[in-house]
Amino acid sequence: MNRVYIQLGSNLGDREGYLKQSQVMLIDEVGLIIKKSSIYESSPWGVENQGSFLNQVLLLETDVKPFDLLDIILNIEKEMGRVRIEKWGERIIDIDILFYNDEIIETNNLCIPHPYISKRRFVLSPLDEIAKNYIHPILQKTINKLLLECLDEEKVSVYEL
Repeated sequence: MNRVYIQLGSNLGDREGYLKQSQVMLIDEVGLIIKKSSIYESSPWGVENQGSFLNQVLLLETDVKPFDLLDIILNIEKEMGRVRIEKWGERIIDIDILFYNDEIIETNNLCIPHPYISKRRFVLSPLDEIAKNYIHPILQKTINKLLLECLDEEKVSVYEL
């Protein structure tokens, strides 16, 4: 059984509802959620003039292989109504593969570990909550160490439901 860390993000409409809906679809199509972080709220990263994001990190167990997982995730985003207009722009749902076991995959379509993990506080904060001692397979540092070293100054806080 493979262990995969996935990040969910939403900054349009019923943000909390979209996170929940994507989890149901991931359970149906990918596998069992073993752990999930709290929901975090953060200011937008990359493109400024948009609403704040809700983000959450999940740990799943799955039989699905990495490239098939990417296809499933892209299909879930599409089914939920995501339209890709602007890189890092507003979105109903964003689902990213952060880690897949300790594998390193670098292709035009798929990069695992996700290349921006160490630069994004909104990824590291929820990831640290559920996997602080996980060692990044390329950087060879724990998630907690990466969070402590992160230069991203964007505000990230636990979302009050």
